[in-house]
Amino acid sequence: MLGIVIILIILAIITMIVATGLGPVSVSPLDTAKILLSKFPGCNGIFEQTWTKVESNIVLGLRIPRVCLGMVVGASLAVCGVTMQALVRNNLADPFILGVSNGAAAFATLGILFGTFSFLGSYSLPISAFIGSAITIVFVYMISRVRGRINITQLLLSGVAISMIMGGVTQIIKLSAPNALGLHNAEFWMSGSLAGAKWAYLKLPLIVLVICMIFLQIHYRGLNILLLGEETAGALGINVKRLQKELVLIASLMAGVTISVSGTIGFVGLMVPHFTRLLVGGDHRKVLPISALLGGILVVWVDVAARMIIAPEELPVGILTAVIGGPIFIYMLKKQTKEK
Repeated sequence: MLGIVIILIILAIITMIVATGLGPVSVSPLDTAKILLSKFPGCNGIFEQTWTKVESNIVLGLRIPRVCLGMVVGASLAVCGVTMQALVRNNLADPFILGVSNGAAAFATLGILFGTFSFLGSYSLPISAFIGSAITIVFVYMISRVRGRINITQLLLSGVAISMIMGGVTQIIKLSAPNALGLHNAEFWMSGSLAGAKWAYLKLPLIVLVICMIFLQIHYRGLNILLLGEETAGALGINVKRLQKELVLIASLMAGVTISVSGTIGFVGLMVPHFTRLLVGGDHRKVLPISALLGGILVVWVDVAARMIIAPEELPVGILTAVIGGPIFIYMLKKQTKEK
């Protein structure tokens, strides 16, 4: 595992340097690395300046915050997917598929267009998105339980139903929008984009990611045992109800905070854990950190594609992840059906 983690960390660093230099104004990877390293304490003046002031401003002011946000968003969505899959004991679980993303988007849109949660101050958007995601995941979890067990068919159907309900609520909110500019901003945000990335946006999602990762890593044995079933987990000494409540809280918090800074980016929480398990197996001690690294790398490169395919315009990241993730979800669904 250590070797894979080291390789992925190196790949993540290379990804950040190369992706930062890509765009309508290209900056070479060497110059990008020099610009970034020159800002470290004690490194100023070490490198010969081969870049222009404009290139420095582009790298430091526009692209590196966006790439860093992409890494954090991708890692958070992947870890959120792992958490939800452990909670419902099924690899098809994902914030997007189970309607959690739409729930967060509905409450966040209400806040964006009408300022409903403005009394919460600068954290009104992430808190509103968290409330929406928490309500949605609790509803889906309660509806999908049959005789004390999670029914996969009911899980998927209830997820689709709740997702449609929240999508309808969002449409009603948008139709009632007080002005066209606010509606445009809400529409672009809901499509999933990192275009408005700023250093200020990184603090809260990064803190939430670190805290949740530490908790999940400490309780990785509980996640492993939970996959065996609630009765077995209880017999092995796991406080199942408390762990499930904690996982609901973590999944809601990560989904809400992440969606508040990036909009709805679907299928990352489905694809990345699936590929991680193919790579290292099902032990959550390995799955969690590797999923985080793979998720960050994936979202950064999808974002690069989104801003270069129709440059100088750009596509929302959420559209590309849906195009990529949809077929993978269908494949996984068919594969799971054949295995039964």
